Amino acid sequence: MQKSKLWTKDFLAVSLTSFFVFVIFYMLTVTLPLFATDELHASKQSLGLIVTIFLVSGIVFRPLAGKWMTTLGQKKVLSIGVFIFLIGSILYMNIHSLSALLLLRVLHGIGFGMSTTATGAIVANVIPEQRKGEGMGYYATFMNLAMVVGPFVGLTLTNTLGHTAVFTVAVVSSVLAVLCSLVLRVPEVQASSATNEIQPAKGLAAFFEYRSLPISVAGLVVAFSYASVISFVSIYAKEMGFTQASSFFFVVYAVCLLASRPFTGKWFDQYGENSVVYPSILSLAIGIFLLSQATTSWVFLLAGALIGLGFGTITSSFQSIAVKKASPHRRGVATATFFVFFDSGMGLGSFLLGILSTAAGYKGMYVFCSIVALLAIAAYLVLHGRKSQKQRIIPQNESLGK
Repeated sequence: MQKSKLWTKDFLAVSLTSFFVFVIFYMLTVTLPLFATDELHASKQSLGLIVTIFLVSGIVFRPLAGKWMTTLGQKKVLSIGVFIFLIGSILYMNIHSLSALLLLRVLHGIGFGMSTTATGAIVANVIPEQRKGEGMGYYATFMNLAMVVGPFVGLTLTNTLGHTAVFTVAVVSSVLAVLCSLVLRVPEVQASSATNEIQPAKGLAAFFEYRSLPISVAGLVVAFSYASVISFVSIYAKEMGFTQASSFFFVVYAVCLLASRPFTGKWFDQYGENSVVYPSILSLAIGIFLLSQATTSWVFLLAGALIGLGFGTITSSFQSIAVKKASPHRRGVATATFFVFFDSGMGLGSFLLGILSTAAGYKGMYVFCSIVALLAIAAYLVLHGRKSQKQRIIPQNESLGK
């Protein structure tokens, strides 16, 4: 039986839109703490707020975006989101105080929340059903590449040309995201017909996909532990004298992730979620622990390899599980539900771990986060793993919002 085509123009367009948005997200996440410290003289305790406020605004708008996609359409929500994101990127050029930076992060977070919720829902409808795990894995690879390109470019530019160069690249990437979204053809007909046949969800069901809640809660635990990496690894590397190696941390991260991607997505579809998720969480936990023990650059980079292999695979697997739980017309809401919890874990982690790092130091913080990552195995087992079924696809007439 011939496989349905995966690499279509629309799949590439939505993946590239997501890529450019996430390049900016990760680039600014690792460089804004340095900008706030160097240029705005921000305190160590306030650095976590730079990520937390951004994610909180995105969290607030994700459920709204999920609901708007069922009424306004996925393409329109995406267009509004990437435009707001572009405006936010431009405004970084004129930031001269911490309060102004935090206010801008609110606006930028709104654009991020809307655009990434829309791309996650759109790609779920573009990918053929029988290749869902594989397709979501490749889609996540674009985000994972952004996780490498963003920090690498951001830290390299910060160390060579300064913060203005970083903000310039953010604007260029935002423009490219807008252009990619314009050529994207969204399959709105399928969503519209499903919406006409099924009674619209009411109450909280209009904003949250209950079937996706268990895996979303497990994602929150994973994201909390990973917040220690994305929010503080650049500061930690500088403190430990790994400034040069810090630029290559996410490069090593990507190499290991990309090397595994052709296998993990297919294993997910063929052997079930558990065969991929459990080893990935363990890899993340070991990587974070190694980060706490790093005294040389090679141990620091080895930690990056294990974290990339683990976290990069977990995010695509969890998101795939979340959308598979929902019927096609509810995938936007399912995507929003997953990322509300995932971003909550990142935001809460960035804030609380910033406080913990002040009291226990970065090494102590990373030891704690490796334990949290191990707890994610138990969370996944209880919430989803023990009930996992291979190739479980929800029929189109099943809906959570009743």
